[in-house]
Amino acid sequence: MEQQRLYPVGIQTFSELISKHYLYIDKTEYVYRMANGASKYLFLSRPRRFGKSLLTSTLHSYFEGRKDLFRGLAVDRLETEWTEYPVLHFDMSLGKHLGREQLERYLSSQLERYEEQYGLEVSMPDPNIRLANLIRGAYGQTGRQVVVLIDEYDAPLLDVVHEEKDLPVLRNVVRNFYSPLKACDPYLRFVFLTGITKFSQLSIFSELNNIQNISMLSEYAAICGITQEEMETQMNPDIDRLAARMKLSREETLQQLKENYDGYHFAWPSPDIYNPYSLLSAFNEGRLKSYWFGSGTPTYLVEMLNQYRVLPQEIGGRKCESSDFDAPTERMTDITPLLYQSGYLTIKDYSSFSDLYLLDLPNKEVRIGLMKSLLVNYVQRPAQINTLVGEMAEHIHFGRMDEALRLMQSVLSTVPYCSHTHYEGHYQQMLYLVFTLLGNFADVEVRTPSGRVDVVMRTHSTLYLIELKLDKGAEAALAQIDLKNYPERFALCGLPVVKVGISFDSGKRTLKEWKIEG
Repeated sequence: MEQQRLYPVGIQTFSELISKHYLYIDKTEYVYRMANGASKYLFLSRPRRFGKSLLTSTLHSYFEGRKDLFRGLAVDRLETEWTEYPVLHFDMSLGKHLGREQLERYLSSQLERYEEQYGLEVSMPDPNIRLANLIRGAYGQTGRQVVVLIDEYDAPLLDVVHEEKDLPVLRNVVRNFYSPLKACDPYLRFVFLTGITKFSQLSIFSELNNIQNISMLSEYAAICGITQEEMETQMNPDIDRLAARMKLSREETLQQLKENYDGYHFAWPSPDIYNPYSLLSAFNEGRLKSYWFGSGTPTYLVEMLNQYRVLPQEIGGRKCESSDFDAPTERMTDITPLLYQSGYLTIKDYSSFSDLYLLDLPNKEVRIGLMKSLLVNYVQRPAQINTLVGEMAEHIHFGRMDEALRLMQSVLSTVPYCSHTHYEGHYQQMLYLVFTLLGNFADVEVRTPSGRVDVVMRTHSTLYLIELKLDKGAEAALAQIDLKNYPERFALCGLPVVKVGISFDSGKRTLKEWKIEG
């Protein structure tokens, strides 16, 4: 009988993963490259649950000289010395939702275990002085330079990044803690920090201005996450097992995995990167779900979207320079850096002529999950909308648009709204969310040479051009589609074009009437 494959869902300790024979996608060539590169101060930004903690743990085992753990992996062929260094590994992920005094106590607890390990007496309460003494003490006792690994360095700041009052206070605590890294340079062999967001060197790292940000370097594009090649080589039998469990062909399974979890690029050029947490969870459970988004939508993200007044249809399709999104989070003038660094937008294209990047939503999992989280801004009981979406999806899949709209009319009339607004855009945005949750591609206000279409929706068999009018007849909506010659804009899409004019009643807050022409 074939042994059950163990998938490392939630396993972030390299030694445990290897010793218990979990599946490991070999990233140790990057470990060797980092450890033996020109810079000994490195910073890597990646979204949550993308393998940053596992990478940090792998570096920990490597610098401890634990050669036995790396047998058969790429670094085993590259490393010849396996020198053991003293390693100080700080995990900041539990430092969330803390005030200043709580954060200082948390930092103290992180230092205590190493102070006990090296038998150091604590003469000063300041975390920065204790860190400096710890680095010097470890160097003095071992005779070897010290490795400092700081995982999720920005965790204490993420939930206050939108707050003018608390951010500066906590930022000062974190900055003071990291400040010895510059002064202790002679005693340091390697320093590595991971995080989600990028805070400016001035505000966080003080004088540590020689840290190299490898986040957008092409040679490190696939350092976290799983590439198509890695999946199809190192997980080849897993694909066939998943296909059998889902009762699909291998090709259909690969296509669905790609649509749901692929599409990330953190540099350009870059291979397509799969979300490792979602991909491994799908193999582990034998089905496709919204694993990454379902593991938690950060509160700060929704708050920042509201603060910057970002409409649902404005999230994707952004062209910008790298400085516009790979930018210090506390200096951002719009939402783009946070959306990119948090993983809700990713690089989709780059023009060397204009030096502009195209940022967009990476895949279906993110698009659907993000729209669900935003739906609460429009209706008080989004669960009713989820039921509506499921039933509408079936109607639209089989070409029954009239029945789908009739169902929407019935359900929307019973759903209380978060706010009663008398402008067309509010209802347009709500309908955009509903159509997006159908799992089809939807866009709002698509530009044409002669105007904009309210909603464009593409299914497997039809392209729908949908025009919405508030407190006007459906004929007026349909007439605008014809007046602006919108169908000509989409004539080459290869699908039959169906025009849908919808009249929305702001008093009853539901569809009043509609007309469909195909």
